[in-house]
Amino acid sequence: MEIARQCRIFERCNQATLMGKVIAIANQKGGVGKTTTTINLAASLAALEFRTLIVDADPQANSTSGLGYNPKEIENSIYECMVDGVRATDILIHTDMPNLDLIPSHIDLVGAEIEMINLKSREEKMKEALADVRDNYDFVIIDCSPSLGLITINSLTASDSVIIPVQCEYFALEGLGKLLNTIKIIQSRLNTGLTIEGILLTMYDLRVRLSNQVVGEVTAHFQNMVFNTIIPRNIRLSESPSFGVPAIAHDADSKGAISYLNLAREILAKNGYVTQE
Repeated sequence: MEIARQCRIFERCNQATLMGKVIAIANQKGGVGKTTTTINLAASLAALEFRTLIVDADPQANSTSGLGYNPKEIENSIYECMVDGVRATDILIHTDMPNLDLIPSHIDLVGAEIEMINLKSREEKMKEALADVRDNYDFVIIDCSPSLGLITINSLTASDSVIIPVQCEYFALEGLGKLLNTIKIIQSRLNTGLTIEGILLTMYDLRVRLSNQVVGEVTAHFQNMVFNTIIPRNIRLSESPSFGVPAIAHDADSKGAISYLNLAREILAKNGYVTQE
């Protein structure tokens, strides 16, 4: 099977200095595929035998439920780590997929922004929470909420880079300028090392002329910032959360699963990992 073959060909090259690289998946516009990207990119990295942690930083807790866990049954989440100082190592969930762990979320995270408003260094609470776990992983993927509030700012402050999903639909670039401006502010004031990992085009439909127009427009405007991999609309991507598994575990040969595996390979190559000859 092609998926199985691809899952065995990456190795860490001597020059690769990554250790616990933190990548935020962010866009304040909802419905662009942030959670889908978080779950399936992380699962693909795990399938390629890289130790991967998902941090669900969205009060909707869709990454948590999308991996088969009921947020209502979660006793401690990223909220308790950021607000109450609970250690991240104490709330880690080892998922059924090898190499893939989860720090869950629940609805209480909605109140975190208010509770942190008077805290010292409130923008760095996520960074502090992840300090004792990030080096246990090759990649930490943060699913950000659809806003530019304090939780998202925390996520970007804690990250080494950010992936920006952009759907191949009308108004695709709406609000993107505001997000890029927020990233620049964080780069200048809170996290000088933050970079843009890339812009990811999602929900692509080859049959729709508008999808092709958006691809052309985004690529022309942002050029090398855009990933070569484009994520298609795919029924397996849509239905896999209802089974509580990533698409690669639901149907490894689906176009959605293969696309996210290709994205993982593209990110690995960009970050100094090489394929075996």
